[in-house]
Amino acid sequence: MQVSAYIGLGSNIDNPLSQVKSAIKELNAYKDIGVDAASNIYRSKPLKIITAEETQQPDYINAVVRIHTSLPPIELLDILQAIEKKHKRVKEYHWGPRSLDLDILLYSDLILTSERLTIPHKELTQRDFVVYPLNDIAPELDIPMHGKLENILLSISKDNLVFIERYVDVGGVIL
Repeated sequence: MQVSAYIGLGSNIDNPLSQVKSAIKELNAYKDIGVDAASNIYRSKPLKIITAEETQQPDYINAVVRIHTSLPPIELLDILQAIEKKHKRVKEYHWGPRSLDLDILLYSDLILTSERLTIPHKELTQRDFVVYPLNDIAPELDIPMHGKLENILLSISKDNLVFIERYVDVGGVIL
């Protein structure tokens, strides 16, 4: 059975724009995953600055994709983490710089809390770099436990986001 899921993508080191675009293509290349839509690509400031060292962190490049998949959520997570590893992701500290970050934001209308995975993503509705890209591809979305995306948008500023470009696959498959 195929379900729709939404994946958040982010990168702020090692050519972030290229990292995000490459990850979208890699997701689409998996046998049990197909990318149906990709949001615009945005630049945003790092989430939290805790120490002086972290103030040197570059801005992030962010996007969201809608996929269809027959994989259960944990298997999908395993694939996302394998893609991150391929992109040499190293997590030095929470909210630190990273070559690639892939998060399952939503998986159909599933509500899941486990040791490895929480769906909907626990901070989804508080992150402008997730909510606005979601709106690009699914403005009618109703987020389990949170309600309509259009109402969530009313409480989140877009001041931190800068439009970079519209994602279009070279082959024209993803628009």
